[in-house]
Amino acid sequence: MKKLFFFILVAIASPALAQEYKAFPMWDTKLPTDQRVSDLVARLTLEEKVKQMLNAAPAVPRLGIPAYDWWNETLHGVARTPYAVTSYPQAIAMAATWDTAALHLMADYSATEGRAVHNRATAEGKNNQRYMGLTYWTPNINIFRDPRWGRGQETYGEDPYLTAKLGAAFVRGLQGDDPTYLKAAACAKHFAVHSGPEPSRHVDNFSPSAHDLWDTYLPAFQELIVHAGVAGVMCAYNAVDKQPCCANDLLMVDILRNKWKFNGYVTSDCWAIDDFFKYHKTHKDSASAAVDAVMHGTDIECGTSVYYTLVNAVKNGLITEEQINTSVKKLFTIRYRLGMFDPPAMVKYAQTPDSELESPQHVAHALKMARESIVLLKNSQQLLPLRKTLKKVAIIGPNADNKIAVLGNYNGMPSHVVTLLDGIKARLGQEVTIHYEKAINYTDDSLLVYRDITPFLSFNGQAGIQAQYFNNDNLQGEPLHTVIEKEIDHYWSEGQTPAPGLSTTRFSGRYTTYLKASATEPLNIEMDADDGYRLYVNGKIRIDAWQRNRWGARQFQLPVVKDSVYKLVVEFYQNEGNASIRLKAGNRVKTDFNALAQRVKDADVIIYAGGISPQLEGEEMPVKVPGFNGGDRTTIQLPAVQTQLLQALQSTGKPVVFVMMTGSAIACPWEDRNLPAIVNAWYGGQQAGNAIADVLFGDYNPSGRLPVTFYQSDSDLPAFSDYSMKGRTYRYFQGKALYPFGYGLSYTNFTYKQLTITGNTAAATVTNTGTREGEEVVQLYISHPGIPGAPVKALKGFQRIALRPGESRQVQFKITPDDLALVDTNGHLYTPKGKALVSIGGGQPGVANKTTSNVLTATVDNLTHE
Repeated sequence: MKKLFFFILVAIASPALAQEYKAFPMWDTKLPTDQRVSDLVARLTLEEKVKQMLNAAPAVPRLGIPAYDWWNETLHGVARTPYAVTSYPQAIAMAATWDTAALHLMADYSATEGRAVHNRATAEGKNNQRYMGLTYWTPNINIFRDPRWGRGQETYGEDPYLTAKLGAAFVRGLQGDDPTYLKAAACAKHFAVHSGPEPSRHVDNFSPSAHDLWDTYLPAFQELIVHAGVAGVMCAYNAVDKQPCCANDLLMVDILRNKWKFNGYVTSDCWAIDDFFKYHKTHKDSASAAVDAVMHGTDIECGTSVYYTLVNAVKNGLITEEQINTSVKKLFTIRYRLGMFDPPAMVKYAQTPDSELESPQHVAHALKMARESIVLLKNSQQLLPLRKTLKKVAIIGPNADNKIAVLGNYNGMPSHVVTLLDGIKARLGQEVTIHYEKAINYTDDSLLVYRDITPFLSFNGQAGIQAQYFNNDNLQGEPLHTVIEKEIDHYWSEGQTPAPGLSTTRFSGRYTTYLKASATEPLNIEMDADDGYRLYVNGKIRIDAWQRNRWGARQFQLPVVKDSVYKLVVEFYQNEGNASIRLKAGNRVKTDFNALAQRVKDADVIIYAGGISPQLEGEEMPVKVPGFNGGDRTTIQLPAVQTQLLQALQSTGKPVVFVMMTGSAIACPWEDRNLPAIVNAWYGGQQAGNAIADVLFGDYNPSGRLPVTFYQSDSDLPAFSDYSMKGRTYRYFQGKALYPFGYGLSYTNFTYKQLTITGNTAAATVTNTGTREGEEVVQLYISHPGIPGAPVKALKGFQRIALRPGESRQVQFKITPDDLALVDTNGHLYTPKGKALVSIGGGQPGVANKTTSNVLTATVDNLTHE
């Protein structure tokens, strides 16, 4: 103790001694990165090395190494930070833009905001917390093979080529072009053969054919790893051929490290190493799981503690320290490339200011991408665009004024979100009467009509509710923050907290108030929270949902007597992710569709905002309502209650515009047959409402194209857990789609002429033959008729172009040998004999599109005009 005290005194007296580590080569900016990394790793003890292999890596003060948490997300803008950031459209919506340049710029802007967040966190001493780092576990380039998968919204759709090109644009934009430093580090996930079901993902084993593996599941990963230089890869939860992905011989060794020569870092999906012995049962214990994962190249365990067993594993000869060194060197190489061990003055990104957060150009780009993502699915009698001289507009539906829906999942929280209702109100002004009703929930027509009970709530003579917040998830100890609040109605995005200094994960709260009844009556009370909660009335538990209960509302009826006082105590905890807590009172009322129709029958137009929501589809969610299970969907049909409401609205005789919000394909055959206009707006980000209004009223000509197939019905789909591509996606589906991949209408018309193939170049002339300026997505497909196992057709090129009325432009595509190749049953590329068909147009060949109806198809010596 005396020696330690002496050292502390000397260090205080001599700052130079305390900074002695700065003389080590690891801190010498003139040396090559690999030499600096090697010096750093050589100075770590075995225990210190192992601790660096978990996502929350602790500091090593004696070497000046700061703590760092690798876990961060930027799927469509920086996610889960406590600071306000720009929220772009959900990934599937950005895929609908087919705009690689816009996606590249979006990723660049996101990296800029990520740097601003990191710099601010560093200044505030929070840079070691989750969601403050520069290593983003994005993009999700799994193939959206089945529309029932709830996380498909995070992907770029069902096509390997489109996914690869969009994913590569994102990686290049996020990582930047500085020759020395990464702007941010991207991570391709989830490697590989991963796309649901969510409830069984920890135990699933899939054995795809070699053809499907190389034809569908791997091409996007190969593009990002071999050509785009992605910094990281995340291995998936599931097993492939009975080996967990994070310890898979074929994926991790043969393909990733040996064939593709990947030298970046690999992280497990979160708690995936636990799955080895808990669920897959392929390993006997945590030590064997940890050793196998590292020996297969999984450098980071995202999780809690499995990798801690590596210390004894080395000592017991189960793995060598050199193998540990290999992983640790990869991790520190990324941190060096991010500039974390260099003076901020040397790293231009370290100068990024707070003003970049939600900067005007970023918000403008969010609007641009939201506009480009919107797909016009139907527009009979040219109902759209709507005229701006309307007198009354009825806006109906559960997505009309839902901020959660437009933000999608894996989202950040902007300072301002524009819903559809907001956007249309702003567009039409006060001269137009707007009639708004939510009318229904997504799957039922029973709404709780809320009453304001806040005037009757008090605590110790003061109006309101006492709120206490704790820095743990079990209400232990003294509260960190106590305040009087008006009501219990809160939502915090992941990374946000209800009080300063509160941890961003595993916090809890207690609300105490006294209700003085205003009447003798049965009072209906409803509670909802994201994670666990409970309600006490006069000391007795009346609602107990302390187990994880995301998006699960509970209700009970409390008989109250006028002027009597009731003590209400609400407790909740946040585990990880978003947090919310809400207490409301009112009466549940079933919507009368006929009465609603009477209320809106004098409107000039009815805009119905429906579809689904990230409150229903997403990652491993405990949602069990009709049509949904565990974050996935059990049916792709539009919920029946929404069709029933639309039928009632149609009965008014007034035109009905269906604005669909969704992260996946919805089957809506009745709506397609009977409604004049259908617009798919996805989850459009913070500017969604303005973008929708721009499209509906003609300030923007819709140009989005579907990145997934919209099927007619559930009967079109193979079993969800069947990973064979037979009958899946436009490439292998033999039926007729409701709305096909690549489809999307416009307010103008495009005509194609003069298809030529010269050498390796295919070209065609596109003309805007309509009366409006518009953007067309020119698509090139190649097919090999008669070749067994070949796709029906496959996208091999696309370009987004803008044309004025009457303007023409020649569009050219380079066709490479790989574009003409197929994958054989052994997973190898080969060039088939015979002639390939090359098609250029505004969609797939053989599929009608009323605004780009003609597709040109040619062989080398035979031209046909469809």
